[in-house]
Amino acid sequence: MDVLVPFAAAILSFRLAAELIRRWHRRRSPELLAWAASLACFAAASSGLAWGAAAGWDDRAFRAYYLFGGLLTAALLGAGSLLRAGVRLAGPLALLYAGLAIGIAVAMPIDPEVTGEAIPDASAHLDFFPARAVALVGNIGGTLAAVVVALTGLRRRPLGNTAIIAGVAVAAAGSALAGLGGGGGSVFTAIAAALLYAGFVSRR
Repeated sequence: MDVLVPFAAAILSFRLAAELIRRWHRRRSPELLAWAASLACFAAASSGLAWGAAAGWDDRAFRAYYLFGGLLTAALLGAGSLLRAGVRLAGPLALLYAGLAIGIAVAMPIDPEVTGEAIPDASAHLDFFPARAVALVGNIGGTLAAVVVALTGLRRRPLGNTAIIAGVAVAAAGSALAGLGGGGGSVFTAIAAALLYAGFVSRR
């Protein structure tokens, strides 16, 4: 079960990301590309959970999980929201941040090495700076951007923005309850991805 649930969450998130890519091809709206990347990161993080649950956690699985789940997902979500609000600078900044995040995930020292069946606690394996500090900035900044933009547009597009806020809340709850294991956390990821997608494409 701990393998099947994150695997299913990964498939769902990839499918929704692909749908956003199709919409981007038709409309060329930059926020759709950023949101698609965010949902793809949801999928990749769930794949990391499935990897850890199936084969046991090691440094490779942890690096992948931390990059996509810890460093990129929320930041790209927030970038998409800012682009939707007309903040064009968010696009280049998101690209710079993604490059920084990839560099950190590849180069960050992991000590002690990751082993076992439980989802690793980043604070037990990573120094605060730069890996955890950058993740903190990306998560807080991305989440705030998504929520603030959704709140300011709530009257104009109540259903869509409510779904985005709910998706952010569910994703945050999943992170807070990661102790449930790969399966439990991925249930929240799948629900959050579905809510966010509904919010992204809603016209109301």
